[in-house]
Amino acid sequence: MEHSPHLAPPVARVLCTALGLGLVVTAARGAPDVDGTTASSAVAVAEQSTSDEAAADGPFDGLSLSGWQTLRGDPVAETLDAEGHGWELAGGVLHLVPSSRRPDGTRGPNYSIVTAEEYGDFSLAFEWRIVAGGNNGIKYRVRRYGQRMLGCEYQIFDDVGGGVPFDHLTSCGSLYGLFAPPADKTLHPAGAWNAGRIVVRGDRVEHWLNGRLVVEATVGDEAWERQVNASKFVDRADFGRNRRGRIMITDHGAETWFRGFVFAPAAE
Repeated sequence: MEHSPHLAPPVARVLCTALGLGLVVTAARGAPDVDGTTASSAVAVAEQSTSDEAAADGPFDGLSLSGWQTLRGDPVAETLDAEGHGWELAGGVLHLVPSSRRPDGTRGPNYSIVTAEEYGDFSLAFEWRIVAGGNNGIKYRVRRYGQRMLGCEYQIFDDVGGGVPFDHLTSCGSLYGLFAPPADKTLHPAGAWNAGRIVVRGDRVEHWLNGRLVVEATVGDEAWERQVNASKFVDRADFGRNRRGRIMITDHGAETWFRGFVFAPAAE
């Protein structure tokens, strides 16, 4: 498939962050993880900026989670709570430990987080790993639909452990519920690092997985309308059509790790 051009704003606002110093460069070179795995990284660091402006901007500054909020609008704690749940930012890795299942099958608090700011066009590269059978995701152009915060979602999922075909609408790398990746995509097993990338420019959306373009869609075209009308989003008026929105890292009940964020918002 045709390679996507990078979103490279004229001003050096590329936020080459890794939630820890030096991690972007390490990830891009394919350095092995502590468990011996190596991510097939799609994280390119060609335009890494060292300017104060680039380092200080955006929710992925690598220093804190101050640019993030809970779904209630509260600050996000950077350490686990007394019961060992929540988010922790340590050793260059952002780590989610979800709340446990209660005897009645319900869960405790949900730890999904959203950016305090809204973004329009952007490119976001990242590395992730998840437990066996786990489900997570990164949503973008998130806004409120009634009582819920919804948006387009880059699905993070252990297809094998979850028993989902690689080309399913809810499989890893999909634009969740709308557009499926190809069956021959490369997906490293649960516990190993994978590399993802989201590119949003105008009405065009791209999902990349381990260096390959696996989903491309045009918001509002005939295919988009057909897929939305056949999905659970059919009752959400103008779903995905907003040009700006927040970015959300979800909590779908699975322990998940992130590193190697490279965030490049387009110049406004």
